[in-house]
Amino acid sequence: MGVDPGTSGAVSSHSEEVAALVGSYARIPPGEPVRLAKPTSNLFRFRGDSTAPGLDVGRMNRVLSVDPADGTAQVQGMATYETVVDAHLPTGHMPLVIPQLKTITLGGAVAGLGIEATSFRNGLPHESVREMEILTGSGEVVVARPDNEHADLFRGFPNSYGTLGYALRLQVEIERTEPYVRVRHVRFSTAEECAAAIVEICRDGEFEGHRVDFLDGTVFAADEQYLSIGTYVPEAPVTSDYTGQAVYYRSLREHQADHLRTHDYLWRWDTDWFWCSRAFGVQHPAVRRLWPRKYRRSDVYRRIVAWDRRVGFSDRLARARGGAGSEPVIQDVEIPVDRLAEFLEFFHREIGIAPVWLCPVQLRDRQGWPLYPMDPDTLYVNVGFWSAVQLRPGERLGDYNRAIEDFVSRIDGHKSLYSDSYYDEDEFWRLYNRPAYEQLKQRYDPDGRLPGLYEKCVGKP
Repeated sequence: MGVDPGTSGAVSSHSEEVAALVGSYARIPPGEPVRLAKPTSNLFRFRGDSTAPGLDVGRMNRVLSVDPADGTAQVQGMATYETVVDAHLPTGHMPLVIPQLKTITLGGAVAGLGIEATSFRNGLPHESVREMEILTGSGEVVVARPDNEHADLFRGFPNSYGTLGYALRLQVEIERTEPYVRVRHVRFSTAEECAAAIVEICRDGEFEGHRVDFLDGTVFAADEQYLSIGTYVPEAPVTSDYTGQAVYYRSLREHQADHLRTHDYLWRWDTDWFWCSRAFGVQHPAVRRLWPRKYRRSDVYRRIVAWDRRVGFSDRLARARGGAGSEPVIQDVEIPVDRLAEFLEFFHREIGIAPVWLCPVQLRDRQGWPLYPMDPDTLYVNVGFWSAVQLRPGERLGDYNRAIEDFVSRIDGHKSLYSDSYYDEDEFWRLYNRPAYEQLKQRYDPDGRLPGLYEKCVGKP
């Protein structure tokens, strides 16, 4: 992989790969379901191994060029953000939003949803895309931009989850970086105080006289929440390393201020999958010393979870000990900031998972995105929670997730669809814009070669 390799070689190679992929797609018999053959996934819908033919997209994983003068980069759809960061940081740049896990792909973050600590000023990853080259369900390759004949697909692709087509190449905006990030961890004793601070920081772009480049938060309990406020700096007196024995989320309680290399800041959550590595014992000092550093990664932990879901080891163990099993509660929801305290009160009372991640997001685009219709005038806070709740006798699998879905809808929030969903079909389409989706499906996948959005995100395969 090279940075700014000269257009002829990169474009020629990409064009050959596109042609090969189109040929592979055409050879899949009509009526057969289609899926991507990818080495990693960040979806949490575990429904057994698919027998559908897999399109080999493994070679379409490169950064084709970085153009600082134009403020853009050309990136293949299956490039992971780890690859994207490695290509950009040496030039002093990065895309406007870098989702927090290394193996999220650029195409996946656009077809699904991605978010991170720059989202309070840069919105969601798809909002910094200028054009997309897409293999549609009909087998045609189109270039979608906001001002061409495929503007409807450009607008409707976010939150389509591969049910309209696959992004092969994307042109994305990039911005300047600095070598280091200074982070302040500010504690708040109530959710109301935390929400008020989020509003002020997002409005002013600063905190206590200092520019804010990054903003996210962590809730440990109803009376203990932190905002982590990051600012680019050219130099650092000393830097922390959270890929070794130290664990990043614990540092929020230990340090009021911290410095990280920008590379390490971008991946601060990946080493321990936020805090979820504790389920595997990786945060115990003795285990951590024995667990190779190269395997302290989110994709390794996810593979362990996928194996456990497949064989049911954890549930069988819990039942052997007299329990009723557990319900995975792995979700991200967007909550209007003025309803954040209300949501957290409900969550602490009814669900009881901690810690919880907070990430403010304000859409950049005024026109909106039809399949995930957030209000551009509303400041939202993404609330992320990734654990399991022990079921009590009489409770059914899905009860806790369904309660969250109901509450989020009541307070005008939105739920990402990367994990299990329990909506009935009418409610799902009321939330995710059935008329707009059906119009796109008819135009770009008229024969239904790809699954429908409800079928993929909620229904059983």
